[in-house]
Amino acid sequence: MFDLRYHVASLAAVFVALLIGILVGVGLSGKVDDAEKNQLRREAAALERRLDAIGERQANSGRVDEATDEVVELGYPLLIEDRLRGRRVGLLFVGSPDRELESAVRATLEDAGGRGLTRMRALNVPIDPERLDGALAGRPALAGYRGPGRLRELGKLLAQEFVFGGDAPAWDALSPQLVVEQRGRARPRLQGIVVARNVGPQQGDTARFLAGVFEGLASTGTPAVGVETSTDEPSAVQAFERAELSSVDDIDLPAGRLALALLLAGGEPGHYGVKEADAVLPPFEQLAESG
Repeated sequence: MFDLRYHVASLAAVFVALLIGILVGVGLSGKVDDAEKNQLRREAAALERRLDAIGERQANSGRVDEATDEVVELGYPLLIEDRLRGRRVGLLFVGSPDRELESAVRATLEDAGGRGLTRMRALNVPIDPERLDGALAGRPALAGYRGPGRLRELGKLLAQEFVFGGDAPAWDALSPQLVVEQRGRARPRLQGIVVARNVGPQQGDTARFLAGVFEGLASTGTPAVGVETSTDEPSAVQAFERAELSSVDDIDLPAGRLALALLLAGGEPGHYGVKEADAVLPPFEQLAESG
């Protein structure tokens, strides 16, 4: 688990590494004259001095949030720019939509050059298995998904239809019972998925169904990321981890939005943020290659 001092230090290190990478790239390209190279070196040195000063102030005052904001302000635009250019991303809520969280996801896509949300669905939980069975009864192609023993498989099917787009017979049959709210286009295949659980841990039939949904998202081979805010309790990260989904636990912070963009762009899967996380951001070495 990371305290916020580590959070600030990690961000500072990433942003310094970014500028060093720019300088190396410039040196290899041979397309920039000496004056421009020297200007980049001066900017890198000045940024490193500012980051050192921020870290020292933070250590002396304990005002971590202010220090984090200043560090992110220095490097965030460089790291996130065009990461998601042209990508189609969907958002799946477990529970009613959270407008602030949705706004954070939309801000991430906008900052990273994405297309905006292609589609959004919000699932009504806890589920009513009998009503779902009734809706499936008139659909011969879906008869194999009826019954409490098939809820996990039903969840996987819905997740895959959500990602792949096109014809979606399971969603067509179950939306009246299962969907609180939906927006966007149903047909295009998604190139990234964000999932958020806005209800507490579920039990029994609903838990099995949701496990199938999360596993179905992970099975598509498309970058899929579970998100929550830095203040959400209880956390859904363990549920995402069990399904082998990546996660970001601080989507309300600039660093969390950056981590989300990097994961959707193909960054190393894992659990990122300021709570029980592997690191604040995906490894920078891989990002440098993809960037």
